[in-house]
Amino acid sequence: MNTADRSVLIDSLVKRFGDFTAVDHISLETRRGEIFGFLGPNGAGKSTTIRVLCGLLRPTSGRATVAGFDVAREPESVRQHIGYMSQKFSLYNDLKVIENLRLFAGLYNVPRDLVDERIAWALEMANLKGKEARMTGTLPSGWKQRLALGCAVLHRPPIIFLDEPTSGVDPISRRQFWDLIHQMAAEGVTVFVTTHYMEEAEYCNRLAMIYRGKMVALGTPTELKQKSMKGELLLIECEPLGVAVETLQGGPGVLDAAVFGNALHVLVPNAGVGTAQLQAYLVAHEVQVSKIEPIRPSLEDVFVALTSEREGRKEPV
Repeated sequence: MNTADRSVLIDSLVKRFGDFTAVDHISLETRRGEIFGFLGPNGAGKSTTIRVLCGLLRPTSGRATVAGFDVAREPESVRQHIGYMSQKFSLYNDLKVIENLRLFAGLYNVPRDLVDERIAWALEMANLKGKEARMTGTLPSGWKQRLALGCAVLHRPPIIFLDEPTSGVDPISRRQFWDLIHQMAAEGVTVFVTTHYMEEAEYCNRLAMIYRGKMVALGTPTELKQKSMKGELLLIECEPLGVAVETLQGGPGVLDAAVFGNALHVLVPNAGVGTAQLQAYLVAHEVQVSKIEPIRPSLEDVFVALTSEREGRKEPV
């Protein structure tokens, strides 16, 4: 990759808090105009990594550059070239929409002669035109998130860090928010976003899956689904589910089994062979099977498989 196209470069990054390692030797790079997702459960190390990249935390070891600036040696330069939106709503509820925008324009040192133009652009982008006089605290959560994004990009940064930006937002507002993200990426902005919503990860160009501070997979959503599963997946609808999942832990050819909604996802070496084997096996163990069929893995399946492998829960039979 051309050096000029690198927005974020991370080389063996480590962040420890005492004896606890929150970020454990992560290495990756992002490209200009890319939507890069950091996917993992709460406590995986996603937010800590974001704060290091934003110059808010000093790394314990390793190296990271953002927009060409070293996060350890040049944190202030990093902060001048990024937008940052935290997972908790960070604006002032007791200010009007326009007052929050003017405040953040000042904090980001937007030139005076550009302030009105940038605010008008942010209002248009966030679909908040005509809502300038509304008190921020009275806005629905989806509107607040769009306003927070507008404030974060008033200075037109080349890189935006979004930390769990849609947490607590309804599905329609979440989709609208992602439309804005895609719009900015299309204009050449690099968007680095953390999420624990598996369906949101599908919107990213590439993903890093994080578990207990370590990166367990890296690639496009399609690549991860195609290359990370060491077997084929079966959907099994049956009852009782609890008995079925326990029974399958010792089932013929079962690599892994997990409950997904009101069904099971079962990883086997070969779906054709596994369908017949497991149908008979479950019936023999007094489990009623209503459906069993091969399915394509989701990102959640990939994540469960990778983390189960890390935990050493199950070895191939």
